[in-house]
Order: sequence, then structure tokens, then C-alpha cells
Amino acid sequence: MDFHLPFFFSIFFTIYLTAHFIIFRNWSPKLRPDAASCSISFAHGTPAAIFAFQSIISDANRGFASPNTAFQNSVLEYSIAYFIMDLFHYLIFNPSDVLFIGHHVATLFVFLTCRYLVVHGAYGILVLLILAEVTSFFQNVWTLAGVLRVESKVAAQVFDVLSPPFYAFYSVVRGFFGPFFVYKMMGFYLSGEADDVIPRWVWVSWICVVVAAISVSILWICNKWVELYRERIAVVEKEKKVR
Repeated sequence: MDFHLPFFFSIFFTIYLTAHFIIFRNWSPKLRPDAASCSISFAHGTPAAIFAFQSIISDANRGFASPNTAFQNSVLEYSIAYFIMDLFHYLIFNPSDVLFIGHHVATLFVFLTCRYLVVHGAYGILVLLILAEVTSFFQNVWTLAGVLRVESKVAAQVFDVLSPPFYAFYSVVRGFFGPFFVYKMMGFYLSGEADDVIPRWVWVSWICVVVAAISVSILWICNKWVELYRERIAVVEKEKKVR
């Protein structure tokens, strides 16, 4: 592995420790780890989406089977470093959260094989990264507000105001654009045009991981819509009783 991955990991490690012991030092010990995790997610999500977009448009030969450019490899390494750091967070503080741990391991498999094994196909993987991270800023703000809403009225108000637009944005990205792009990606790989540079078992694994991730995302956002609906109905019923 080259120098980029250890360097990127050191950045996320430093951000995590800074958030945990300095920025959120006044938060309760139970909340600080999640806040630190959100901090490295802030540092990864939007920048990764921007870098991924730039690396794609700067490649004139971009395609599902095209060789990775140096810029694209760097973006993959940036994301690999983040997911390794956040995986450590979950293994230490939330070892029972099998869903997120499994998600991180599967995502790392895709990024690592694309970057270090086949060194092709970064175009498709990075487009999916953009679709995954374009909502991350709003999700992190929403998550932090949700963590604090029991202790802070302001946080509770931010959570309540942000939930509907965040859910709508997330639903469109994960429920429409994500599946549509995976459909195009799968159609290309099934044609066999990439078999010379990306072994079939690799791209099949990628598709399986991505389909599973999108399916879980859709199920998650559907549950959030149901929870929101129930909460709003409960508020309406409570107001009727007061009247």
C-alpha cells in the first residue's frame, strides 16, 4: 500500500480523538463516542462526494470497466481510511450493532478490491459513493440533533424540523437514483465486457453488496417515515385531548 492510506487514516484518527476529548468534552460519556463518529463522517461524506465527482469528470475514458486513475485511487483510499476508523469505533463502542459493522466490512471489501485487486471499475464505485454520501451532511446533523434532543429543546426542534426534508431527500437518492444506477451497472457487467479486467466473482460481489446496502437503506428510511407518521399522529391526538 502506498503512503496515502496511512496518511488519510491518521487524519480521521486525529479528528476522532479531537472530537471525543476536546470538542465534545462537556457531553456525557455515553454521547461522546457517537458525536466523534459523526465528526469523522462530516470530514468524509461531503469531501468524498466532491472529490469523487471531480475524479470522474477529469477522466475522459471513464466507464464501468475503465482503469482507475491516480485521482480515483486516492479517493478510494480516503474512503477506505474513514471506514476503517469508523469500524474501529463500532467494534469498541457498539460491538452489538451487527448491521453497521457488517455494512462497513462489506463496503471495505468493495473499495479494497477495486483499489488494490482489480484496479479497474472505480467509475461505478465512486458514483455509488457520491449517491451514498450526498446525504451525509444532513444525516449527521440530524443524527447529532437526535442524540441531544432528550437533553436540549433546541436540538429537539432541529430534529423535528429537519426530519421530513432529510427523509424526502434520502428517499429520492436511495430509492430512485441508487437503484437506477445499479441497474445500469449490472446490465454492463452482465454483457461480459468487463470480464477481462474485473473477474466475474468480483463484480458479482460488488453488485450483491450494493443491492443489500440499498435494500437496507430503503427499509431504514421506510421505518423512519412510519415512526414520523406515528409521532405526528400522537401529537395531533394529544392536542385534541387538551382541547
